[in-house]
Amino acid sequence: MFSIDLSRHVVAITGGSSGIGLATARLFLQSGAAVAICARDPDRLNAAAQELREQFPVARLHAYCADVTDAQQVRDFAASTQEAFGGLDTLVNNAGQGRVSTFADTSDAAWREEFELKLFSLIHPTRAFMPMLERSQAPAIVCVGSLLALQPEPHMVATSTARAGAQSLMHSMAVEFAPKGIRVNAILIGLVESGQWRRRFAARDDKALSWEQWTQALAQRKGIRLGRLGRPEEAAQAILFLGTALSSYTTGAAIDVSGGLARHL
Repeated sequence: MFSIDLSRHVVAITGGSSGIGLATARLFLQSGAAVAICARDPDRLNAAAQELREQFPVARLHAYCADVTDAQQVRDFAASTQEAFGGLDTLVNNAGQGRVSTFADTSDAAWREEFELKLFSLIHPTRAFMPMLERSQAPAIVCVGSLLALQPEPHMVATSTARAGAQSLMHSMAVEFAPKGIRVNAILIGLVESGQWRRRFAARDDKALSWEQWTQALAQRKGIRLGRLGRPEEAAQAILFLGTALSSYTTGAAIDVSGGLARHL
């Protein structure tokens, strides 16, 4: 198994209690890094922290309950990370979720909620952790985005639009922060196994279908070339690459982690 020594590295991950965020925390801990995670649900956050501590008994792990749309809560998360670990090298902006809606049925409130979440989930953590990143010897920001930013879907119009804005913001930050030596990159995910897909599987019409059969059929309908959904750890591996010196000459880039779902050049 590939491994990298990150024993002197500190990572902060938003949305770290499940899915890609949790898988990313696990991978960085496995590589020896100190990891701070935040999430807005205290029960899920505590469960995730307990799981990680059981898997990595000597891990340097800090868990803090914070909502990324609340600037003060994010500042408190950053301050507690500073107190716990003394600094930061990699910020993973991961918080966010999709909204199924069309233009006709998306309310003004829903539009505002989408833009607030997708943009301020990048803005608030980046502002809060910037002083620590400026002091790092190898600073990096990784934004977990979506293929929807480049390949919008009409049934996810608000999320697609907000994701495009977030992708533009990532590029702008990469340009502005480059003179400081802070690299900013993104991954663009397609369909990744998650609690949302598990709930849809549980509600399937044909109960005889196994998870593998159901997801393979889903992948075929969606046009995923690799014929399956992605796994959170596969996204985490791309995040680790972009968030460490393995990608030391890469900034303003976006890695497609969609299994061949992309149809654009």
